[in-house]
Amino acid sequence: MTKQTPQPSFLASALLAWYPRHHRDLPWRHTRDPYAIWLSEVILQQTRVAQGLPYYNTFLAAYPTVQAMAAAPEAEVLRYWQGLGYYSRARNMHQTARQVVEEYGGHFPSAYVGLLQLRGIGPYTAAAIASFAFDEAVAVLDGNVYRVLARLFGLHSDIAAPSSRKEFQAVADQHIPATAPADFNQAIMEFGAIQCTPAKPDCLFCPMQASCWAFQHGQVALLPVKSKGKKARTRHFHYFVLRYGGLVYLRERGEKDIWQGLYDFALAETDAPELPPAELARHLEALGASLDTRQAAEPTAAYRHVLSHQKLEVRFHDLLLTEALPTATLRDLGLRAYSPAEIEALPKPQLIANYVEQNLKPR
Repeated sequence: MTKQTPQPSFLASALLAWYPRHHRDLPWRHTRDPYAIWLSEVILQQTRVAQGLPYYNTFLAAYPTVQAMAAAPEAEVLRYWQGLGYYSRARNMHQTARQVVEEYGGHFPSAYVGLLQLRGIGPYTAAAIASFAFDEAVAVLDGNVYRVLARLFGLHSDIAAPSSRKEFQAVADQHIPATAPADFNQAIMEFGAIQCTPAKPDCLFCPMQASCWAFQHGQVALLPVKSKGKKARTRHFHYFVLRYGGLVYLRERGEKDIWQGLYDFALAETDAPELPPAELARHLEALGASLDTRQAAEPTAAYRHVLSHQKLEVRFHDLLLTEALPTATLRDLGLRAYSPAEIEALPKPQLIANYVEQNLKPR
């Protein structure tokens, strides 16, 4: 007796019909190379496609293979990543490339369970690579998928709670067709990104309108349920741009730092936005900095920079020195003098990169 292939669920049938007509043409959808797919997934974590696409092209041009990325210096990888934020992604990406080369002979594991053994690869990324590169029927679960499933099936569990993942994963796995797992995963994510959007979803032309629990019950705007995170706190930074002899002093941020491996200037954090002259003088004295008093040390207007749980209000103090900083200061703070051209090549937080672009461009 011939075994019958299970018929696709209504969700799979609708998505597989919708996807060919509506999906965006993106380069990582034209490859089965697990390296290129992995690279796209790492870049697109917490990053919009429009912002991530140029980075994807840049990285693939600079490092066309996992071996090329593994051989690159970390500072170079961070410099290419500059502007994407969440720099731990770049450091993990670089270490994963080395792991693949050193432990797997330059070949990504071809199954979901094996991919989970790689540094920085969690369930979502492993499912994406396993399905897109190797046709394994394991469903992806990202923010777009959570939203589609919550609305379609009336799931009210808090998607911010780790305990909800198992419930949503079970629903997604129930509907992924064994015959087209890659297309299904691409389709459900794309559907959430451009049709079943967080605000103003296009319910009028939704092919699953009649089956959608949220639409039928008037709760589209209420789903998915997601508890609010911690309120971001505001911090006040004062950077000292110390110049001497055409050079500027910067330091590399250390381990277990949100900006580990990136470069910034000497820094003082205050409770208030302003740094009074007397307090500025005390900081400079502690640095052993001899200031050229002919130059007014007026700070810049505030640069505002938003991190995941912090809002930074930053002012830069451009200070001309009459002599080099003491050796003890350089040693204790990790400062070193760089030319504008050298600064341009260093990996920097976007906040620092913006200041450098406007004020320290190589001549």
